[in-house]
Amino acid sequence: MTPMPPADTATDTDTGPAALLRTARDLADDLAADAIPRDRAGRPPADEVARLREAGLPAALVPPGAGYGTDWRTGCAVIREVATADSSVGELLAHHYALSWSARLYGPPDRADTLEQDSARCRWLWAGALRYAAGPEEGGRPDLTLTPLGGTGHVLNGSRDVPTAVAVADQLLVDAVCAVTGDVLVVRVTPGSRGVAVEAAGDRLGQRVAGAGTVVFDRVTVPPARLVGRRPPDEESAPPFTALAPSVLRLALCHVGLGIVEGALAEARDADRTARRAGLPGGDPDLLLAYGELASAAHTAAAVVERATDATANALDAGPDLDADATADIAALVATAETVTARSALHITARVLELADAPGLDRFWRNARVLTAHRSTTHRLRSIGDHYLNGTHRPVTAPCR
Repeated sequence: MTPMPPADTATDTDTGPAALLRTARDLADDLAADAIPRDRAGRPPADEVARLREAGLPAALVPPGAGYGTDWRTGCAVIREVATADSSVGELLAHHYALSWSARLYGPPDRADTLEQDSARCRWLWAGALRYAAGPEEGGRPDLTLTPLGGTGHVLNGSRDVPTAVAVADQLLVDAVCAVTGDVLVVRVTPGSRGVAVEAAGDRLGQRVAGAGTVVFDRVTVPPARLVGRRPPDEESAPPFTALAPSVLRLALCHVGLGIVEGALAEARDADRTARRAGLPGGDPDLLLAYGELASAAHTAAAVVERATDATANALDAGPDLDADATADIAALVATAETVTARSALHITARVLELADAPGLDRFWRNARVLTAHRSTTHRLRSIGDHYLNGTHRPVTAPCR
């Protein structure tokens, strides 16, 4: 695997989409070689992040700017490629890439440009969790609060579950409620800061190498320069471009789901070919029918996700010129992609266990279960139906991990 050059010296040719995808494929081959023992060990992803850094992916997967960053379509393709070999690392990369757009979605343009350039130059790995819900904890007490320090920043207190890279990230992004104004502020915190403690989650069913855990903030000072932006108090009052934020993350995770589907099918196919070389029958009409159905389901999910990806890419390119109709349409497309991908991932990963005998094949089913467990299909379908029947303009949202 050839490491990418440093982000501040790479040329457009070095970091073009084709070269970046080749790097992602090389990394996927490397991750696939020891995916099973790493999944069984379930350790924090220090080694995996080192491989990502060697490949240059944290530096490359930031919003595109002058001489740095990656466009949305290519970024999603990289996430999907990596997730085919190891969906835990794919999820880690999906959160990193989606969170790297937060300054552009929530903050002023000049601050976003500076932060994105710093992220590319310093090769930061992003982790964190934004609630996206209307109001603190959907009407309950906020889990994170910010207390003003008289013009010199804020003090952050509370704790939050973080789905990836909790112990290995360079920057943590969270939203918290100002104890004085009630504003919801998006801030970034360096994990090594005084008062920041992390606890990795252990013994997970799936996505065992994603690095999930809990971050506790105990009187952590957040200077004004660490304020990324403000999150509107509810979905209806959010500017159309800002309202894209939940869809951006959810769509990136759809590509992780596609990676699980494609990885499971590929391993099952390879196991079947190995069995045929050993003299076992492989031309059973029922077996051919089963694989035909699974391959068709995978292609269908990919087509739906690609349509949502194209629409989201166009919306991100439009920036603040985006209108509310486009945002609502994209949210419905993303919710549809989530629904189709989740169903395909759960069905295909369970079915291949019945069709093929290969060590470690169960990890795809376990990973699919964990990736989709916190997003209700029923909730999404009702929201999609409301948008289709009534033309609702509010974003079609669902709980995010």
